[in-house]
Amino acid sequence: MTHVQSAPIMPAVILETERLRLRSLLERDIDDVHTSCVDPEIQRWIPLPAPGKTYTRASAEDFCLNVAPAIRTGGDGQHWAVVEKESGRFAGSVALLRTQWPAMVTEIGYWISPWGRGKGYAAEAVVAVSRWALDQGFQRVELKAAVGNTGSRKVAEAAGFVSEGVERNAMPLHAGRSDLAVYGLIPADLV
Repeated sequence: MTHVQSAPIMPAVILETERLRLRSLLERDIDDVHTSCVDPEIQRWIPLPAPGKTYTRASAEDFCLNVAPAIRTGGDGQHWAVVEKESGRFAGSVALLRTQWPAMVTEIGYWISPWGRGKGYAAEAVVAVSRWALDQGFQRVELKAAVGNTGSRKVAEAAGFVSEGVERNAMPLHAGRSDLAVYGLIPADLV
């Protein structure tokens, strides 16, 4: 059976910032992804692997080896591992998701490992990926965060995203639901 690709595929690129290298997730990242994703602060705001389900090492393995690559090859976006340039240590994940190719709109998501927090890595990675997306011709990059997730909302603002409003009751969490603060970045915001 032949599979016909229904959407374009983002190029597999490595992005570099002053302190970070953003590259594809690899098998060697599985243990760091698992350790990160069982962290209570990540689990509080991002219901990984799904609302009400426990994140296991098998979840991390599936994410690194299957889910993240399939997001790119399926045309939905692209995932990057956030890696400290100097040490080579895994420090989180940043992704473009839910890409709407006809409208040239995509959404950015991210999480930072407990050992990488408080260093500005999330904003640095979000700036690199969102600017890269706009350079590729995207007309809008959306960022959504649970309204109570003040850390993530500060990242949006630090990365130059504009607050646009709230989607009510929009995100299932492990416990209940959350409104989502919506931010956008368009090419005109950068001039």
